[in-house]
Amino acid sequence: DEYQWKGPFYFVQGADPQFGLMKAWTCGDIKNGDDEWGEEIKLAEQAVQAINKLNPKPKFFVLCGDLVHGMPGTQWRKNQAQDLKNVLKNTHHDIPLVFVSGNHDIGNTPTRETIDDYCKNWGDDYFSFWVGGVFFLVLNSQLFFDSSQCPELKQAQDVWLDEQLAVAGKQECKHIIVFQHIPLFLRKPDEDHDYFNLDKSVREEIMEKFHKAGIKAVFAGHYHRNAGGSYKGLEMVVSSAIGYQLGEDTHGLRVVVVTEEKLVHRYYSLNELSSQGIEKELLDVLAKQ
Repeated sequence: DEYQWKGPFYFVQGADPQFGLMKAWTCGDIKNGDDEWGEEIKLAEQAVQAINKLNPKPKFFVLCGDLVHGMPGTQWRKNQAQDLKNVLKNTHHDIPLVFVSGNHDIGNTPTRETIDDYCKNWGDDYFSFWVGGVFFLVLNSQLFFDSSQCPELKQAQDVWLDEQLAVAGKQECKHIIVFQHIPLFLRKPDEDHDYFNLDKSVREEIMEKFHKAGIKAVFAGHYHRNAGGSYKGLEMVVSSAIGYQLGEDTHGLRVVVVTEEKLVHRYYSLNELSSQGIEKELLDVLAKQ
């Protein structure tokens, strides 16, 4: 049923609730300073309340990684994860949740064990789904970043991705949209590699594959700031965090309207979305059948 286009719809993207980062960053101990996350709980609760109030309801709410700050095996990780689950349980039952793995969820250098642990807690680390004639791909970007401890898992995702793109080509979907944690790039396709983007050679291969497959956009987090750019018609959308901000942006969520021809999106602060909801301009785009 979801293979068919039925008219415009929208979804909400969030990233990096990262319970524990605020305290860790403030006290200057990124590895062990994440023993408090009360402020992040409040922000996540505000995000859920804002989404629940939206009318019409979004088709889904996707969280693009770094669900919690505690790396695999660290002291506060289980408590952080449980507290986030307790907040997310209050999301309206008509709004499915989609989870994307981030580096804090499976480790900067993931292993089969850390990925298995993530899958037990949050679901598959990569998968696809359809909504109203649009094909969505959720990827494990950490396998693109450093798969040295689990090369066979990266190979499995690569094979799967090629198969999925072949399926999408045959189905004549309206758009293909990708969710991952680490951006391909922040502003320019040929920018230098650093912590916040993918290695140039890896990036070039993926961008070209996505371009050839007709992928419309990649939505990511990780940067804790808003950014983005484009490559041959492929839009790279980097959304700032629900949690701690590393730049001048505010705690927020991105609303993405999908029409037959294009994607229209806007980043809202949590306060804006809570008090005013979606602006008339986006609602008008949504209403055009």
